[in-house]
Amino acid sequence: MTGSPFLHLLGVQEDAARDGRAELQLEATDEHTNPSGAVHGGVLATLVDAAMGAAIRSLSDEGDTPATSQLTITYLRPGEPGTLRVDAQVRKQGEHLTVCEANVEQDGEALVHAVATFAVLHSG
Repeated sequence: MTGSPFLHLLGVQEDAARDGRAELQLEATDEHTNPSGAVHGGVLATLVDAAMGAAIRSLSDEGDTPATSQLTITYLRPGEPGTLRVDAQVRKQGEHLTVCEANVEQDGEALVHAVATFAVLHSG
């Protein structure tokens, strides 16, 4: 993702972000796993948070910043090294708060479902 050193460090790639939707991809490696060999839950949380932020930015004015104020994640099954695909979409956009939803899939199987509320910080 452009402009985010942290996401670059993780290897996250933005496939598309427009019209309140965003898609991200990560080629998960052994470096993304926890001691049990599953993709670390923090990596999955980062993916849904980043995708939802990108979805919001696709609808926001230049300089507006989405800030996560609440994030609920349901881990459905463990992920493993390989391709992770994330899709996110804005569900409800208000003047100051926006609600989004995101999913992470691997090999056609759902790994994570997330819902979040973002405060949108408006520029000057």
